[in-house]
Amino acid sequence: MSNSSSITEFLLLAFADTRELQLLHFALFLAIYLAALLGNGLILTTVACDHRLHTPMYFFLLNLALLDLGCISTTLPKAMANSLWDTRAISYAGCAAQVFLIVFLFSAEYFLLTVMSYDRYVAICKPLHYGSLLGSRACAQMAAAAWGSGVLYGLLHAANSFSLPLCQGNAVDQFFCEIPQILKLSCTNSYLREGGLLIFSSVLFLGCFASIVLSYLQIFRAVLRMPSEQGQHKAFSTCLPHLFVVSLFLSTVFFAYLKPPSLSSPSLDLVVALLYSVVPPIFNPFIYSMRNKELKRAIRKVITWIFLKIDTFLLFLHK
Repeated sequence: MSNSSSITEFLLLAFADTRELQLLHFALFLAIYLAALLGNGLILTTVACDHRLHTPMYFFLLNLALLDLGCISTTLPKAMANSLWDTRAISYAGCAAQVFLIVFLFSAEYFLLTVMSYDRYVAICKPLHYGSLLGSRACAQMAAAAWGSGVLYGLLHAANSFSLPLCQGNAVDQFFCEIPQILKLSCTNSYLREGGLLIFSSVLFLGCFASIVLSYLQIFRAVLRMPSEQGQHKAFSTCLPHLFVVSLFLSTVFFAYLKPPSLSSPSLDLVVALLYSVVPPIFNPFIYSMRNKELKRAIRKVITWIFLKIDTFLLFLHK
């Protein structure tokens, strides 16, 4: 039997056996990755360049776009490289890095979504105190707390997972390294060591979930009390995108990790992993820009500016 000291690499799940299908998967993942880069890159550029968007809501949105780029960049590039070069291997250090980054980025995103729900709660329920409660310093501290908590949480899980002795080989039944798949390779008795950490994680994540739910209960109550339909529409237009993003994130992650064991199968696990690791980073920019007229106008200006610069550059080359 192998143990962790003798394992130098892991073998990830292959998407296909034939070369044609591997290249097809590479092309599909490349298109998905470029779409995520484009969408989140536009959000980053727009918020950074337009001074009218230098508000707490858009500051947190900028952080969300950064985290989404990190999430999809942790998994897809390696999957694309393996499909292109017809390999399944990932180094031990690379696998540990993937586990750390996935836990860090996804937990930081969850903490940030909790902060964003508080931002919407203050903006709608306590508008007169918005400037004092969510000043630039407070926003920076809350964002730093989300990122810092994610780093600590990622380190804790990665260190715990890779300190376990591995007795079940080195084949990972997923296209990237994730904790449940690593624990399947560990010795049976050492699997229980993750129990305490899982209980702590459950309490922490349920606390964040309760905070999001309570914030939106207060928001909906305040919005429904507004006398004008125009005010209600404006309030909902700023809250619904965040609510959609939270629902998309939680539904995919919860189904991935809380689905009944009877539903578990390699093909279903693969589809669910694709959903929670790929879908939110792609759709979040579109969800936020779909109902937000201010953001849509700013994005159009950035796109127009980019095309003007390209046209100017091409005209310069033709001279």
